Amino acid sequence: MVDPALSADGSGETTGSGEKQSDRKPECGAKGDHKTADSGKMNSDLKPESSLRELRDRIDAVDREIVRLFERRMGISEEIAAVKAGTDRKVYDKERENAKIAAVRELAHGDFNKRGIGELFRQLMGMSRRRQYAILEQGRALGRTPFIEVAQLDRENIRVVYQGVEGAYSHAALQAYFGEQTESFHVRKFRDAMEAIADGSADYAVLPIENTTAGIVADNFDLLVDFENYIVAEQIIPVEHVLMAPAGARMEDIRLVYSHPQALSQCDGLFNRHPELRAVAYDNTALAARKVAKDQKMDEAAIGSAFAARLFGLEVLQEHVNDQEANATRFMIVTNQRIFVKGAGKITICLELPHSSGTLYNILSNFIYNDVNMTHIESRPIPGRNWEYRFFIDFEGNLNDSSVRSALRGIRQEAINMKILGNY
Repeated sequence: MVDPALSADGSGETTGSGEKQSDRKPECGAKGDHKTADSGKMNSDLKPESSLRELRDRIDAVDREIVRLFERRMGISEEIAAVKAGTDRKVYDKERENAKIAAVRELAHGDFNKRGIGELFRQLMGMSRRRQYAILEQGRALGRTPFIEVAQLDRENIRVVYQGVEGAYSHAALQAYFGEQTESFHVRKFRDAMEAIADGSADYAVLPIENTTAGIVADNFDLLVDFENYIVAEQIIPVEHVLMAPAGARMEDIRLVYSHPQALSQCDGLFNRHPELRAVAYDNTALAARKVAKDQKMDEAAIGSAFAARLFGLEVLQEHVNDQEANATRFMIVTNQRIFVKGAGKITICLELPHSSGTLYNILSNFIYNDVNMTHIESRPIPGRNWEYRFFIDFEGNLNDSSVRSALRGIRQEAINMKILGNY
């Protein structure tokens, strides 16, 4: 009976050949122990250059044999995938793979070789799994991804919610994506916006997810897990601060400049050029603009967006006052429906992994072997589980792509859990 831990399949399956391990003949010239026929001493008469050439020739011969055996092994894995296609058996069997690695390590000699063989077979079995996932996905429908493809998002008779106040960058992102005539309302917290689309009081929410200089908006990553809401689009808004004041004010009149502390810090150059200006922290850029518009004092100005200046009827005294020109915020358009627009090219997923060495590497190899390009990865702590993390990953592709479905199949089987957060 064949020891299943010594089979050729990537998931520890037997090949069904009935051949005993003890009956197998060495395929590479071995004589029963770990020494091979060409492991003897080199000819001492050879010059160093000739000796190196001979050693390289021998390495090349071994490499050719490794390639032949690798292709033979992958062929058997493909046969097993064909058998599994008619069953509900999973490709990944962690316990059997661990038993296989332990068994092959014992065939090696010395600590270094044992460690190397363990890593080699871990990689071989990973490759076998990737190939089997691809075979099992060939010709299949969308499967366990209950997302419906739509021609376009509904933009008629909709309500859109955003976090913040009128004139904020979130408000600008909303109008940039949906248009100025769209019915909208704003809420105080990100969670309030998520609840609004969850309970149907809004059709879509516009929420910031990442800034090129400040990084991620961590709360919104977490809220994507807490709610059954999904990303259906994104809108990128350049962060281009302007200095705005009431109509008729002159640059030499200004003494107080109001804005959010982060915006003020992004405009150090302005204050260095004009030491007479005093920065005054305010709740956010839009509220600062509204205050200046309401006060109508000629010595007050605000830093914010040109959008806010237009909205509150302020005059732009200076454009592009932020120090870094390459600054933008990415906003996500979220709804409570599992839909994606035809031709969508980016997918976001969330997953949790076993807390052990190499698990993230193994998960990411699902992208490598399916030629799927990962564009972003972020980790967040899992509440109540110290030092364990949840990963958010963006990658290119569409849920109808076979390569994407193959990668998602592998990730779903190998992760503790996985959630598709949207295709957009």
